Amino acid sequence: MNIAWIGAGVMGSSMARHLVQAGHKVKIYNRSPAKCEALKKYGIEPAATIAECVQGAQAVFTIVGAPSDVEQVYLGEKGIFRHAGTGAFLVDMTTSSPVLAKRLYDTAHSAEFAHKKFRVADAPVSGGDTGAQNATLSIMVGADKEDFAELLPLFQIMGKTITHIGPAGSGQHCKACNQIAIAGTLAGCAEAMGYAMQNGLNPEIILQAIAKGAAGSWQMDYNVPKMLQNDFAPGFFIKHFIKDMKIAQSVMSEQNKKLPVLDTVLSMFEELEQKGFAESGTQRIIDWYK
Repeated sequence: MNIAWIGAGVMGSSMARHLVQAGHKVKIYNRSPAKCEALKKYGIEPAATIAECVQGAQAVFTIVGAPSDVEQVYLGEKGIFRHAGTGAFLVDMTTSSPVLAKRLYDTAHSAEFAHKKFRVADAPVSGGDTGAQNATLSIMVGADKEDFAELLPLFQIMGKTITHIGPAGSGQHCKACNQIAIAGTLAGCAEAMGYAMQNGLNPEIILQAIAKGAAGSWQMDYNVPKMLQNDFAPGFFIKHFIKDMKIAQSVMSEQNKKLPVLDTVLSMFEELEQKGFAESGTQRIIDWYK
């Protein structure tokens, strides 16, 4: 297929490379052109504009920063809705707002754009930079059933666990569930290590003792070793996790409901952000306990 890819960040670059390696032709656009130039050696063609990138594409994938970026990329005058070709799949893999995901789907079926017969899906991912590099991502898809079926072979190139959650917006709701679970697990892991250190125990030995029992988790296996080695390179940026948690928080606040665990963890990460750690990986939460 001819594929347009928008967003050449930590995740997007690896995901686009997998599509090329599987035999697809990929054009890529990013606000910072240098990131696109670095991908030319993999056979990915840089585009100067969104319009150029999506021209002739049968599928358009986006993975950008925040919901506001998604809105601009799709709905702006120079965006995807204005320039993508008839019948194209439009797949947003950004962790974004479920409300916005449903709005994009509805816009595609509105009187203004119905003639273009766009096929819109929200498909946020989990697995971090490692999952993107190894094509083992979990992909949570909100889409019409027939669209999901046609997109599945492309998703399987990028991920290992591919799930059709339901209609438009459902993928984003599922990703919110994922981030809520991560918030509690990550903070619990850091708190356990903080307890160990405060009581004169060797945290490396504690990790060895508890990681394969009931306390075991992906966070315990991958992020706790980084915490203990003071390795704060971002597999997933603190600033992006804060954005994700705020999305889940906003959804529930509209229903006058609270997420007490997430609210607490969010406040901890906001403190770290205020200390200048927005560009660090989420494992930096261990600093909160030092």
